[in-house]
Amino acid sequence: MLKLAPSILSADFACLLSDIQKIERGGADYIHVDVMDGHFVPNISFGAPVMKALNDRTKLPYDVHLMIENPDQYLDSFVTPQTAFITVHREACVHLHRTIQNIHAKGIKAGVAINPATPVSSLECILEDVDLVLVMSVNPGFGGQKFIPSALEKVKTLAEIKRAKGLSFAIEIDGGITLDNAKTVMDAGVEIAV
Repeated sequence: MLKLAPSILSADFACLLSDIQKIERGGADYIHVDVMDGHFVPNISFGAPVMKALNDRTKLPYDVHLMIENPDQYLDSFVTPQTAFITVHREACVHLHRTIQNIHAKGIKAGVAINPATPVSSLECILEDVDLVLVMSVNPGFGGQKFIPSALEKVKTLAEIKRAKGLSFAIEIDGGITLDNAKTVMDAGVEIAV
């Protein structure tokens, strides 16, 4: 069964709580929190204070996606009782294994994301240590972009590695997901769709 993690990046920020309540009533599984710093990606979104303002106002767990440089410096800010995952980008982490360990040390499930131009092979050394792999199906930084079809091959490769090695990480996809392609990505091996 495909789990859904609507991104609050698509919400009306003037009505953020109302939009969160709508996705909760609609059956979402997570709230996807896209954090952008204007350096790693060419846009700025919001930080931990906005996310923390929603604490205790929703029962949905947070799926925090850090599209930022130096994520280790900010991890503590995103740890709340509702934080289920903190995902960092392979491309932003000089010492990825240490970052994953830091997330786990905080009692949070750790994820790693890859951009459209980053090969799955760059994750071989970390797949046994992560709880989630996020495949970007758009170039990160802006909502509303068109789905990049080559992301499906990455998902299929990850699903095969997961099966062959008996690993347990969840496969998530983010970018350009619509009602028209949700079944296609699920059939490829996606378990969580943003």
